[in-house]
Amino acid sequence: MVNSMNLFERNANHCFVCGPRNASGLRVRFTLNSEGNCQANWTSTQDYMGYDGVTHGGILFSLLDDVMANLFFLQGEICVTAKAEIRFRNPLQIGESVRLQSKLVSRRRNLAVIEASATREHDGLLIASSTGHFMITGKLTPDQLSQLH
Repeated sequence: MVNSMNLFERNANHCFVCGPRNASGLRVRFTLNSEGNCQANWTSTQDYMGYDGVTHGGILFSLLDDVMANLFFLQGEICVTAKAEIRFRNPLQIGESVRLQSKLVSRRRNLAVIEASATREHDGLLIASSTGHFMITGKLTPDQLSQLH
């Protein structure tokens, strides 16, 4: 039997976005909501600044990429980004929090299209949105999946 720490270490323990053991990472905790969409909250700090007072766009893209990938991971499937596009709408100031959400648009065999958004938590202002194409590369066993929840 695989324990949950060993499972997470093999799959994402040191992930820059969601890995709990990555000291330099963002340590985002993703969940699935009642509609089956992936979600999380994150607050920007000076460590992730681009221009003075503004969160680096690469950090926002990483967050959106991971909220899309976790839509499958939290349901027991492992996927990798094949292609992704991002549209920046408004700057995220340092110290502001965002709500990350993703939803499945379509799936055909092992290729899925997912949309994601980052909205400012206190007023819902759209900060950035992304569309990603993901290749599903494997599955977790039911036992492994139960250890994630």
